[in-house]
Amino acid sequence: MDRASQLKRGISRQFSTGSLRKSGKFSFRRQNSLDPRRNNFRFSFGRQSSLDPIRRNPVADEGSGDGDGLTVPENLDATMQLLFMASKGDERGVLDLLDEGIDVNSIDLDGRTALHIAACEGHVEVVKLLLSRKANIDARDRWGSTAAADAKYYGNVEVYNILKARGAKIPKTRKTPMTVANPREVPEYELNPLDIQIRRSDGISKGTYQVAKWNGTKVSVKILDKDSYALPECINAFKQELTLLEKVRHPNVVQFIGAVTQNVPMMIVMEYHSRGDLASYLQKKGRLSPSKALRFALEIARGMNYLHECKPEPVIHCDLKPKNVLLDFGGQLKVGGFGVIRLSYISPDKAKLVQPEAIDRSSIYLAPEIYKDEFFDKSVDVHSFGLMLYEMMEGAPSLPSKTPDEAAKLICIDEKRPTFKSKAKSFPPDLKELIEECWHPDCAVRPTFSEIIIRLDKIVLNCSKHGWWKDTFKLPW
Repeated sequence: MDRASQLKRGISRQFSTGSLRKSGKFSFRRQNSLDPRRNNFRFSFGRQSSLDPIRRNPVADEGSGDGDGLTVPENLDATMQLLFMASKGDERGVLDLLDEGIDVNSIDLDGRTALHIAACEGHVEVVKLLLSRKANIDARDRWGSTAAADAKYYGNVEVYNILKARGAKIPKTRKTPMTVANPREVPEYELNPLDIQIRRSDGISKGTYQVAKWNGTKVSVKILDKDSYALPECINAFKQELTLLEKVRHPNVVQFIGAVTQNVPMMIVMEYHSRGDLASYLQKKGRLSPSKALRFALEIARGMNYLHECKPEPVIHCDLKPKNVLLDFGGQLKVGGFGVIRLSYISPDKAKLVQPEAIDRSSIYLAPEIYKDEFFDKSVDVHSFGLMLYEMMEGAPSLPSKTPDEAAKLICIDEKRPTFKSKAKSFPPDLKELIEECWHPDCAVRPTFSEIIIRLDKIVLNCSKHGWWKDTFKLPW
């Protein structure tokens, strides 16, 4: 097989295969069977975007060979044909495709236009032709790079000067505290900030999660306040939350989508839940049916059990409350809001708050050990869970006649606990016993979430078997 035929075959294979990166973005990758070591490299038209994390120079035997007699494989779609012709500097081929009606600004899956490609390769005449056909001079690819930036990066001075004379803009790059020195070290979760649309009219409050759109999908975005970049403690807290969110995966834990760490502002992007949080749900619904309360309790317990079993260190929430439990579209609960409070682990089983003053001591769900700034373990979340389960069953938060500050002090300092008001037939003894153990002042008495799941499952089965709650009870699955 001659060289031209090999190239034809190779290009055809390269363009017919796509793969999904971990970050959720598509990219073409090399499929050259003659050199399997290159299978992990991104396919490019010789030179890639100046801002691509894995950008590279052309490979000698592929990017700079003799292209005489090389034709475009017929199975390439119109956009790919245009970009291919631009990469080869084939002015006539580009002109023919444009005359056939191909959009001069059509893009590949990385947002690259023919102008990007021609600028990278330094094909002056192709660049002039594309500009004469009203190519978007400031189009940005998925990494935020423009044709002018690419021309400058690869030293194509004549192309760069042409684009600058036409008013092309060079994207400004601002370093963040997490900017990496080597582009290959850019995290897999890194998102293009241009893909995230935030409605400024919504009154964005930085530091908390706000609704935004990422590639047309609603998401929750947390923006790091610009005043925080000079504060090491704020950057460390951001990094800790990001590291934690990146590794957790569970149906009852809010899903991490990605983050922006190489551009300003830095952001964390999470899945969005249109049905709001459990606090709003309880405020609207009041007391839940026993079956729904048990189903919700099991979903929270499963999410928390997963966090507590994370290795090498458990994830202790420290702020478990209805506000931090979200409902997805199908009505399933997902635990969120973890990883925000910074902990210092004294041992694998004991921790202490790094910044005790940052804790909201007016939360009625706060465990006594955290309220009093003592050493604590995973059982602090079990205490909070007990109060939440009580609220779902009774329809009111603990000690409703008191202010939040008063109620928190009575629970954490005076060891006062809410009283059960519902009728006995609506509250099986086993469930009351479980709640009382969960909020017990002695943390050693509190069960683990793995034990809680077993006991809740048993309560559900017993209630069904013995006819508790009659027609009001149904198995939650």
